[in-house]
Amino acid sequence: MINKYLKDYLKAEIIPIYNNLDLAHQSDHVYKVIKKSLKIAKDYDVNLEMIYVIAVFHDVGLITNRKNHHIIGGEMLLNDSYLNAYFSKDELKIMSEAVEDHRASNDKPPRSIYGKIIAEADRSDNYLEVIERTVQYGIANHPNLSFEESYQRILLHIEDKYGENGYLKVWLNTKGVNRMLSTIRKLLKNEKKLKKLIYMFYHQNR
Repeated sequence: MINKYLKDYLKAEIIPIYNNLDLAHQSDHVYKVIKKSLKIAKDYDVNLEMIYVIAVFHDVGLITNRKNHHIIGGEMLLNDSYLNAYFSKDELKIMSEAVEDHRASNDKPPRSIYGKIIAEADRSDNYLEVIERTVQYGIANHPNLSFEESYQRILLHIEDKYGENGYLKVWLNTKGVNRMLSTIRKLLKNEKKLKKLIYMFYHQNR
């Protein structure tokens, strides 16, 4: 069980920050990561309240910048006065490190099972959602590009992250993520079909 007052604090003070971010990182994304991380956590001996907090803070550092958002988010968690009164220093350290370690481009594995769980939960296992969020990020950060210009950037990102030699690292072997990766890699070999999907999401989100 997650303490009601802890949930109320996070809902009132932290989650609203996401509504100032791009379309791919609004509060609905946070709630999906919370739900998925708690589901994954049931298979491990972990503190569910810590999992909940990590999920809430995992992308909050985007309010400052994307490049270092994982580090910023970890610092925000570590310095949060409410959390400091609720958790021990050791627990705060584990949670902060898990936020820092969740980033998909990290070469090293997360330092704890908490980091592995949140990294896995942050990876959508729905290939359509992966493509749409990539499109949303592109629109938010390059709004003046034409569709063809946007398409080339989006295609390159999908290939770089999810392709056969992509930088995405998977630390927990779940069926959902494996299925998502397999589907996207098939789409990358069928560019006509992939372009249609990108075109659809591009016009739905502009």
